Amino acid sequence: MRRVVVSLAVAILCVAGSWARTATAAQTAPQTARQALLEMFFSKTAGTFVKHLPMATRTALEKSGALANLQQYSVMLSQLEAQGQNVQTFETGSVLLSGDDPKTSQKVEITVENDALRGDQDDIELTFHIYKNGQEERTPFMPQMTFSMKQEAQVWKLNEISVTIHLPLADPDFLKAITEKMTPAPQSAGTTGTFTPRPQVSVQPASSDTMVVAAMRTILTAEVTYASTYSTVGYSCSLSSLDGFGGGAPNEHQAMLINSGLASGKKYGFVFALSECAGTPATGFRLTAVPNGNSFGRKAFCADQSGVIRSSSDGNAATCLAGGAVVQ
Repeated sequence: MRRVVVSLAVAILCVAGSWARTATAAQTAPQTARQALLEMFFSKTAGTFVKHLPMATRTALEKSGALANLQQYSVMLSQLEAQGQNVQTFETGSVLLSGDDPKTSQKVEITVENDALRGDQDDIELTFHIYKNGQEERTPFMPQMTFSMKQEAQVWKLNEISVTIHLPLADPDFLKAITEKMTPAPQSAGTTGTFTPRPQVSVQPASSDTMVVAAMRTILTAEVTYASTYSTVGYSCSLSSLDGFGGGAPNEHQAMLINSGLASGKKYGFVFALSECAGTPATGFRLTAVPNGNSFGRKAFCADQSGVIRSSSDGNAATCLAGGAVVQ
């Protein structure tokens, strides 16, 4: 009996020792380039974005005073969750990030097409996919990005970003989009040999609308950060208060959350404005983007503290706020 007990004790000690070694190895395993990339953009810990910048880049930004403006990216995941978006990141597997917005039934996936590790450099090739109601939306201009990570002092740093945009000349959706704009108007009776271009309602490409929506999302994200940082003030009704550059430390009058070009209120042929910040602290706001005088036929865009962006085809902010269509 004593021999059996001793044998059992030895077996338990061996298993425990093996488990301890495995646990220790897991705790001391070096961070992968993919883990560093996720930590850089989606960690909830402040300062992780700057941590994974090359030292030369960080030094140059510190000297210019622009480094503080980048700190906001360290809490990007928290900002997305504050807007009601469900975001998951994955350290292994074909999917790097998956996020869905219950308000719009839209889902975005970032997938890893290739992960090429060569010594102290790792090139991570990513593609983007957008789904609406479970069906993938065809977007011919969706970019493909490669993040080149390189080790510096045993820490993975983002050394280079490459962007590739494919132009599918045989894609049916792409062909339809360009041929509709080039279709000649019908000739009137009795005329021959003349070509009359069909007038276009919009004088600006649709891609500009995408940039306007992206700019609005930037402002909405900045408002969430601003309200949480300056809780006694709440939301800001001044784009200049969200401005991204300037001397000194960030403050409620210059929070360094957006760039000065956007803070000017005029970008992409639109005029951006904040209003309706009632209360102390302000618990709500309205954001509008309307076409300027030289952008006839463009939509107007609007949003509020809910983060939902709407549009109206008449270019009028009041129409948009009253009942604009949700931008998908």
